[in-house]
Amino acid sequence: MKRIAVYCGASKGKDEIYMKEAYQLGKQLALADYELVFGAGSVGIMGAIQDGVLDHGGKAIGVMPRMLDEREITSTKLSELILVDSMHERKHKMAELADAFVMAPGGAGSLEEFFEMYSWAQIGIHQKPIAIYNINQFFNPLNTLIQHMISEGFIDQKYENLAPLCDTTEQLFEVLQNFKPLGVRTYD
Repeated sequence: MKRIAVYCGASKGKDEIYMKEAYQLGKQLALADYELVFGAGSVGIMGAIQDGVLDHGGKAIGVMPRMLDEREITSTKLSELILVDSMHERKHKMAELADAFVMAPGGAGSLEEFFEMYSWAQIGIHQKPIAIYNINQFFNPLNTLIQHMISEGFIDQKYENLAPLCDTTEQLFEVLQNFKPLGVRTYD
């Protein structure tokens, strides 16, 4: 595992802990020799993770749709910038580049990008590790929803730990490094 894609917000959230822990995630990625693959934004959680990586000698690969690049939100500090034509192409390129996927706090876009990787794992498009960095217990409600989907029969029980919640970077890296593919979803 060399590259980790992180899906996260371009906003910083209301509590400063989000930015602080996002920076620490970036720092730990760099110190563990992982390259960051992300949406190339210079602000919010995205910017904090990127800064943590770059401030500690790591590599940050940004994938940005041209339409957003034209709005001047693209980071100018990137190790590498890959411009693409659409959001769909961005997701595809990030998935292609990454060896693992992490979701950190963000909004609807972060959820959408992350859950595409989650569903792709279920149907066998990839067998890469997935985890959720649960800064400040941000994703506890999401975990409750996933558990509800399992109990109601909409997600197979075997996927209960497909994307575990991790409260620390140590736990996050342990989950990613010890990942075992769960197999492709079957329909009864």
